[in-house]
Amino acid sequence: MVKVKIKKVREDAIIPQYAHPGDAGLDVYSSVDLVISPGERAIVPIGIAMEIPEGYVALVWDKSGLAAKKGIHMMAGVGDCIYRGEYNLVMLNTSKESYEVKKGEKVAQILIQPIETVEIEEVEELNETVRGENRFGSTGTN
Repeated sequence: MVKVKIKKVREDAIIPQYAHPGDAGLDVYSSVDLVISPGERAIVPIGIAMEIPEGYVALVWDKSGLAAKKGIHMMAGVGDCIYRGEYNLVMLNTSKESYEVKKGEKVAQILIQPIETVEIEEVEELNETVRGENRFGSTGTN
């Protein structure tokens, strides 16, 4: 099992936790009260710093209920293993109503995932595939 060290950087921060056994994401909680107006984004501190082991990354994802019911979307969600500062969320309100973030509220989830560092090779041509350069919607909707 991978061990992630978590340090509170705000005294009243809530340590991330899994809501249920087998959950992929750790729930994370706002450390502040604030309002996000329609179409606006806000930086929301969660009051913790983490020590992610080398070879892993912390990925921030939406809480499905907040996304579906309130239009709240997470942005900029990559926490590298060498970062030691406070984690902040970038939340975007895609709805037409203001959203009130309350201190102590579950606002996102973090997945700790292994990563693969790749070797980059610049080439003149790429191998051909069945899809080729076909873009958005190239396979249709049926």
